[in-house]
This record gives sequence, structure tokens and C-alpha cells, in this order.
Amino acid sequence: MKLTAVDQTSRPSMIRDITLAPSGHRKIEWASRHMPVLNILKTEFEKDQPLAGKRIAMCLHLEAKTAYLALTLRAAGAEVVVCASNPLSTQDDVVAALVEKGVTAFAWHGATPEEYDMHIAKALDCEPDALIDDGGDLVGMLHRERPAQARKIIGGCEETTTGILRLKAMEREGSLLFPMMAVNDAFMKYLFDNRYGTGQSVWDGIMRTTNLVVAGKTVVVAGYGWCGKGVSMRAKGLGARVIVTEIDPIKANEALLDGFEVMPMQQAAIEGDVFITVTGNVNVIRREHMAVMKDNAILANAGHFDVEVSKPDLEASAVSRRTLKNNIEEYLLPDGRRLYLLAEGRLVNLAAGDGHPAEVMDLSFSLQALSLLYMLDNQERLLPRVYNVPEEIDRKVAELRLRSLGVEIDRLTQEQERYLASWQL
Repeated sequence: MKLTAVDQTSRPSMIRDITLAPSGHRKIEWASRHMPVLNILKTEFEKDQPLAGKRIAMCLHLEAKTAYLALTLRAAGAEVVVCASNPLSTQDDVVAALVEKGVTAFAWHGATPEEYDMHIAKALDCEPDALIDDGGDLVGMLHRERPAQARKIIGGCEETTTGILRLKAMEREGSLLFPMMAVNDAFMKYLFDNRYGTGQSVWDGIMRTTNLVVAGKTVVVAGYGWCGKGVSMRAKGLGARVIVTEIDPIKANEALLDGFEVMPMQQAAIEGDVFITVTGNVNVIRREHMAVMKDNAILANAGHFDVEVSKPDLEASAVSRRTLKNNIEEYLLPDGRRLYLLAEGRLVNLAAGDGHPAEVMDLSFSLQALSLLYMLDNQERLLPRVYNVPEEIDRKVAELRLRSLGVEIDRLTQEQERYLASWQL
């Protein structure tokens, strides 16, 4: 492994190899051509410099679309520091390209747990004013190990359902030390990123890794939130029979009305060919489920952390383990059955693919940029709590998206506005 420390700004980076940058530049260029909303914002930011003098730390999946967000914030005048939110989703050529563009980076693909934590710590050593997080690792380290530094943070934005759950737990117990914006909960994020982005990218990762047909197979989707809806919808479109497992009776009813079967995991485990967890919880697929699965069953996770498929149970159940090809681990069970785990149980769409489509991440990352500006502009009145993205930001991203597509919509007439505002008919 060739490690290269480079110093393109005033800070040294820790990356795999700076000579990989040309490939990364091409990837970023391709993504940028399909992110029209962020392009509009970048043009505005270059003129107004709203982040001049601010240092922003980003802990996200380091690939081309995320890189373009980092460059957009840099165009707004910020000093940008990045580290990875998943060691297998980091693309070393993209990270190298960022460094050549003046972004400080601490990340390389395949980082060990110790290296991963070191990279997060290095990013925080840069003393950021604000942050963008994906899963809560920056926020978690600040609160566990650096409370004095945490109290200096103006605020930040969180990208994921998992991260929002962590933040709300901290808010409930009164331990959150700075305000955070729940970008994941914005309409223009979860209605598109979670549903259409996850739905497409999960199947992209699974299909390019396995090179197997989906049509005719039984797919078990654990969790019917917005991500689960997208994964199930795309599986159905690819010709699969879809079974949903849920703990929420409302979501279970929704899955039924959407045309899917619903049953407990213990029953679904007998029938599934492909299993995809999208819950954000731990040990969703366990030893008792593995014990009744078919030979050649495929296990994949699309939740943020690699805890939904119990890897300890898989290890304990198997008599041997081997890597068949990149991102496919075979576990041989005592009775001769084989179970296959994709991408080490990490986010299959990013660890074994390129993540969400650029057009989808255009919306999410535009929300991130605007929410970060809002937080910095309103820092005097924001308390240490979790805030929803203001409606005007959600609507601005929606309107910019339509404008970029050349799509027009109707407006209320004055008569219609008066009618809606009155209780008298």
C-alpha cells in the first residue's frame, strides 16, 4: 500500500496515492454534469462567498458526488476537510482529486477500524467551525472524547436515518452540545434519495457483484421505511417475488397494499433467495434465520452500519469461510449449505457500487449546502437540539430542480388563496 501525504493548502492530507487524481477528476466531472441544482448554487456561492473564513468538516462516503459537494462548499469560500463514513465506499482516485483541488482529506479505501478512527480524529484536529455528518461518527467522537471542542462547534447537518436516531437520543438525554439539522428528514431528501436512490443503487450493487438474474427469485426486504419501499419497488420491477418483514403494523399494512407479502423473518428465511436489510437496527438476520435458509442464499445490507446481518452468528454457524470474488464471502455450514455475504455486510450500494445516482444526490447535497448556510446564519438563536430543515429550503431545492428541467407548474390565483385561507365557504 502506497500512502502519500500531500499539502495542497496549509494542512497535510493522509491519502492512498496522489497520482490517482486524474481518474478522480474525470469521475467528479461526470457527476457534476448531472447535478444541475448544485451547479446553480455553486455559481451563486462563487459570487457571494457565504462561507468565507469558515472551516467545514465532512464525514461522508467519499465518491464523486460527495466530492462535488465538497468542491461546492470550497467555492463558497470555506476551507473543507473530509474523512470517510465507511472504509469500503472510499474511492482513492476521487480523494486524490479532491486534494489536488485544495481539500484536506484523511481517508483511504479499506481502512482498518483503527485507521478509520484516526482519520476522523485528524479531521477534528483541524478545528472545524461546522460539520456535515453521515451516520454520526463526527458528532459521536466529539461528544465521547472531545466535549470541550464540541462546545465550540457552531452546528452541523446529518445525512442519514441512523444518524438522526443517534442525535435524537442525545437530545432526549440532554447530552447534545450543539445544534444539528436533520437533512435526512427533509421531503426533498427522503422522498427521492431514500426511495429512488436506495432502490436503484442497492440493486446496482447486488447485480454487478453477483452477475445473477433477479427475475423469478424471492427477495426478502427487512424494513419498509422509505429505503425499504424503494428496494422493494425495484425488486418487483426486476421481476422478483417480494416478501417484506416489519415490526410496525402500519408499515406492514402499507406493504400489503403495495402488493407485497408480509411475514416474520423466521418464516421468510425459509423462502428467500436474496435478503436485504434496511432497518438501521442490530441483528435483524440472526443464527435462527440462517439455520433454515436455502443453499446459496445471498445476504446484503443497505443500512448504515454493518450490524443488521449478524456476522458473529454467521461466523459461528460456518465450518469454513472463503472469498469467492470481490465483495462475495462464502460461508459453508455443517450440513453443506452455503450462504453468501456481500460487501462484508456493509452498505452494499456503496461498498459494492457507486452509490445513489447523481441526479438524486443533487437534491440531498443541495439541501446539505443550504442547511449549513442557514445554521451559520442563525447561530445566535439556535439551541443544542435537532432541527428540521426549514420549509423554504425544501421548496427552494424543489423549485430549482424543476427550473433546471425546464418544467413549469401552476400557481394559486388570488381567489384560490382567499378560499384556502377562509373557514367560510
